[in-house]
Amino acid sequence: MTDWDTLRALADEGNEKAMDRLADLADQRSDLDALNELLDEGNERAGEHLTRRAAAAKDLLELQRISDAGYEEAGEVLDRLLD
Repeated sequence: MTDWDTLRALADEGNEKAMDRLADLADQRSDLDALNELLDEGNERAGEHLTRRAAAAKDLLELQRISDAGYEEAGEVLDRLLD
């Protein structure tokens, strides 16, 4: 089993640290699909990573999408960029 598979199995069992580690690994790999999947599962760490990337790129639509997916901090970043 790969590190990803092991962490995924632990996360599926409800281990929050494993879920956060998955988000960190996905970010390190620049795996946006995995980060989006984790965000859809309600993972805050994935939201942090995606928000950081979108803010750096000044991608307002992406920040709105992340906010709409439930990560409120993305909306706050969006508001700051629009001011």
